[in-house]
Amino acid sequence: MSDEPEWFAPKRYGYGAGLPISWQGWVLTLGFVLLTIMLSVWLANRPLQLLAVIVPIAVVFVVISARTTRGGWRWRWGDEE
Repeated sequence: MSDEPEWFAPKRYGYGAGLPISWQGWVLTLGFVLLTIMLSVWLANRPLQLLAVIVPIAVVFVVISARTTRGGWRWRWGDEE
């Protein structure tokens, strides 16, 4: 077991993370989804402002999920590790 936090499982095929495997991953994912929905409702008539707010939040979410995925993000062909 590594010293790195493991909040997400890696995808079996392709690049990226799969479902969360710890409570921290679930909190991060649900928080991102709820924040995105709330901002979308609040800024529904202002699409450029919505985009300007959601893009940095999404980038932070992706960076955190990439750093906390077991084995990191890399291309996988479905082979067992």
